[in-house]
Amino acid sequence: MHRSKPILLFVFSIILFAGLSCKGGKSAGQEGNSTTDTTAVWPLWEEVTLEILDSSVLNLLAAEPLVQKLGAGYSWPEGPVWVESEEMLLFTDVPENVIYSWDEENGARVYLEKSGYTGAEEYSTEQGANGLIIDATGQLVMCQHGNRAVARMEASLKDPKPEYSLLVSDYQGKAFNSPNDLCLSKDGNIYFTDPPYGLPGQENSEIKELDFQGVYQWNPDSGLELIYDGLTRPNGIALSPDESHLYVANSDHEKALWMVFERNEEGRFVDGRVFYDATANLDEGPGLPDGLKVDQHGNIFATGPGGVWIFNPSLEPLGILKVGQPMANCALDEKRGWLYMTANDYLLRAKLNTAN
Repeated sequence: MHRSKPILLFVFSIILFAGLSCKGGKSAGQEGNSTTDTTAVWPLWEEVTLEILDSSVLNLLAAEPLVQKLGAGYSWPEGPVWVESEEMLLFTDVPENVIYSWDEENGARVYLEKSGYTGAEEYSTEQGANGLIIDATGQLVMCQHGNRAVARMEASLKDPKPEYSLLVSDYQGKAFNSPNDLCLSKDGNIYFTDPPYGLPGQENSEIKELDFQGVYQWNPDSGLELIYDGLTRPNGIALSPDESHLYVANSDHEKALWMVFERNEEGRFVDGRVFYDATANLDEGPGLPDGLKVDQHGNIFATGPGGVWIFNPSLEPLGILKVGQPMANCALDEKRGWLYMTANDYLLRAKLNTAN
């Protein structure tokens, strides 16, 4: 019997194992290895469908989208942001009070502990940081559930430390609920949402000071302004490319919807209206309207019932990318054409047709 192939395979396996051992073990949540062939390294996510509502969605995604698994085993990953200067993704694990980094070479690893709560004792089941952005100076800014603030990390991106400046933590002297998600305008305004998810007991918390869940604008010079207080669970938030419109998700089973606000001549966002009510679409699959991002062309990628909903700039639904898991949030790397997704306890990414 010819056995040369099994012997060669055995020898190759030993060499491969030794090579990987020399590189060191994987960090928590890591998948794949460190080669540069990004379509082969990371395992495919098999449970993928694209529900096509309008054929133009195929300009953004393939009919059979390529989705990869980049990490697993998180409690509830959230708030992903692509950091082009470092060619890495940052994302939070809210219950664990941790921020992770992910890059092609190292995979996922712990980036920052005490990300959203710096107290000594346990505060709540969702006390960590949530939404993340990189500001104009290249510093990390985050929504901190436990500290009930929008804060800036004072350390550099290359050497992260749990050292923060609280940018804003109250409205008219009353502490925020738990700032959730945020976005940044070209003129330095930070827009953020403030649902009660991070409070112990949420809306029934004894330490809740505000009787509403707000959508806010904050500017380092002009201060804080309430945009809207009529949503039950304001969550994801994003600006259109020309910053004339502000999009906000509401994560409520009874009012699962997305709103849009228009900028008036004074630069304020007013005239909020529902642009899509997904309450009747909850049977599409797990999840609620949550995090969202907007690409350079104005297309909206919004996590919601069943997966990532894709809307065109006219706010018409084009399709739903479904992966069989509740989606929390997403981030875009438009240069390389990837949509990163935090889904239940996984970190995933989908290949887009729009790489620059």
